[in-house]
Amino acid sequence: MSEIDRSRVARAEARTRIEDTAARLFAERGFAGTTIGEIAAGAGLSKPMLYRHFDSKQELHLALLERHRDELAAAPVRELLHGEGDLGTRMIAMYDAWFGYVESHPYTWRMMFRDTTGDAQVEAFHRELQRRQRETDMALLREFVPGIPEAELEPLGEAIRSALYGLALWWLDRPDQPREPLVAAMTRITRGLISTVEPPGGGASGAEPPDAEAPGVAAPRSEGPGATD
Repeated sequence: MSEIDRSRVARAEARTRIEDTAARLFAERGFAGTTIGEIAAGAGLSKPMLYRHFDSKQELHLALLERHRDELAAAPVRELLHGEGDLGTRMIAMYDAWFGYVESHPYTWRMMFRDTTGDAQVEAFHRELQRRQRETDMALLREFVPGIPEAELEPLGEAIRSALYGLALWWLDRPDQPREPLVAAMTRITRGLISTVEPPGGGASGAEPPDAEAPGVAAPRSEGPGATD
């Protein structure tokens, strides 16, 4: 490995240590209660070294939020749109991927959904995160449950978003709780919603009907809905 390659690897490793340490400290102490010096010390770096990667605590916090927002978005929506099996099977896989990400990144979740920073830009990011999650859920409802009245889509998107976030935060305080019941609960909620909708024009719904078996029976897949457009 060349000197340039070793330098790149070392820089990437240092950035990973900074982000992992910052996520843990932000989750434990909050944004205001965490200092750059504490993050640097926890990552085994000096403050000047940390500032080579991030110009400020705010920039670091936002970078973490953006990174995990995008990672959280990818796998669940992919499972629903491109996974194997009928809609019911893909729905289970989608929720399992979502909660799987929560399980793998508990510090990030506390930072993303529990912390109140007092910083206007970070709080604006949180509002945008919620909006994008809600709009993703609305788009999925339009795709798979086309009989829902347009006026109900946003409230229903918000209901799904709120249920997901609320269950995630509830779960973080109960680390011994397995994720399968959470996947089953969200699947049951969504199946119940689908069952109330009259398909356009009557007859069979345009979306595949969910499997009649109890949710969560199938072996769930692990990974970590999305917060993207």
